[in-house]
Amino acid sequence: MSGIDEVEGHSSAIKTPKQLVTVLLAAFIFPIAIIMLLAHFVTGDTPVDQTNPVFSDKAVATRLKPVGVLVFATDAPAVDEKSAEPAQTASAGAVPVAAADGADKIKAIYTASCAACHTTGAAGAPKLGDKSTWAPRIKSGAETLYTSALKGKNAMPAKGGNASLSDLDVKAVVDYMVSEAK
Repeated sequence: MSGIDEVEGHSSAIKTPKQLVTVLLAAFIFPIAIIMLLAHFVTGDTPVDQTNPVFSDKAVATRLKPVGVLVFATDAPAVDEKSAEPAQTASAGAVPVAAADGADKIKAIYTASCAACHTTGAAGAPKLGDKSTWAPRIKSGAETLYTSALKGKNAMPAKGGNASLSDLDVKAVVDYMVSEAK
């Protein structure tokens, strides 16, 4: 091999300053053009038809409104003194019980507020009528059971999650559950 062959093997495709300027310009212009085309493609520059009812203020507000409303127990309406029936509440935890007397009222309260856990034994709740799980609780005394039901215990919320119940109603439901376990 001669020295000429060796030099030509390592030579560049750019031979003149004009070619060098052309390559440098192309190295900057092509990427910028590609970025601009991609940005145009992504943004879409498609005009929005504001007369379309889908884009009206009312339709947008409907789509953006919250799914639910948070209601605190302290915001629940008070019981009307003139009628014996409690006022209807919007709270999800407070289930209104139809005006009934005696055992029917207690069973209705149990079904509305307590049965979800005490029928299945969810979260360790003693099942209604299960003597073996109720026996140690009954031995602890009625006041202990009342306190647990009124203030909550472990996973059970106070008053079984129905803050609209009176203390007397909660105690009557506890007595009902105890009587079913004896």
